[in-house]
Amino acid sequence: MKGMALLLMYWYVNNLFQVKMAELTTLESLLEMGFDRNRAEKAVANTGNQGIEQAMDWLMEHENDPDIDEPYVPPVGNVLGGEAHSQSSTEQPTLADTAEETAGGDSSFIENDQSAKRPMTEEEKREQVRRLEELMRVKQAERRERERAEEVEREKQRRRQGQELQQIRQKLQDDDMKKLADQRRKEKMEDKLARQRVKEKIARDREERAQKFGGGGPPSTAASYQPAQPSPSSPTSQGPPPTKKEYDESRIQVRLLDGSTITTVFKAQEPLAAVRVYVQMNGNTPEGQDFTLLSPYPRHVYTELDMEKPLKELGLVPSAVLVVTKK
Repeated sequence: MKGMALLLMYWYVNNLFQVKMAELTTLESLLEMGFDRNRAEKAVANTGNQGIEQAMDWLMEHENDPDIDEPYVPPVGNVLGGEAHSQSSTEQPTLADTAEETAGGDSSFIENDQSAKRPMTEEEKREQVRRLEELMRVKQAERRERERAEEVEREKQRRRQGQELQQIRQKLQDDDMKKLADQRRKEKMEDKLARQRVKEKIARDREERAQKFGGGGPPSTAASYQPAQPSPSSPTSQGPPPTKKEYDESRIQVRLLDGSTITTVFKAQEPLAAVRVYVQMNGNTPEGQDFTLLSPYPRHVYTELDMEKPLKELGLVPSAVLVVTKK
């Protein structure tokens, strides 16, 4: 029975000593690795003194905190190892009483056993530092791998955003091109309608002028033109020749490129260019097709200078036939 009590007491004292040494070893190990004492104390306190690995994890996660280097102020009544020490002090009387009841005056053995515990040798410290440095390298490698994965994810996100932005820009550009094309079609349609209105106005003007000045013009012109021709049956000795009538209008017939004809009445003082404009507006000449006018008999091709001359000066009064030819 006495031997059993001694074993129990030795187990308790050994565990208490290991807890105390674990505290000191964690803090001292961090100091041996080059960490600042203030940071090391914060790491040990904030991890609940759970070991060197947890303390190193805490230091790596909080190394960029703005208050990492502020002085560490432990809570009131709490220091490193205080909890374990208070716990041991509360538990120790109970086990001591048990040991006293079972073993009598063997407390001297416990004191001798505690005094027998010696601090770590230099070689043991170096070995522990080596293991901690290896652990720190592993943690740093894991951290670098995690940062690399985060960087890859950020790059993917950046590329996705770039593609979405490019798609938005392409859509805006397509919309602008569509609007521009619609505007051009609208302008072209407006130009076409404007040309059509001009043609209609010219046609109305021609009709009004023909109604105003034509009347029985064409028949009278034909009738008045016939006496001008010499009659073989009329004797040359009968009276003086009739005076030549002055015509103020000319009836022009134009033969187009496809063989069709158009006929209208012009003022005798209008330039030949008016006939060409009338052909452009009312004929079936392709748009942009350059052409000129000629008189078939006697054959005469009218030049640009002739276009400014009045019809009367060119001998196209009271009527004439013109032919459209390509330049």
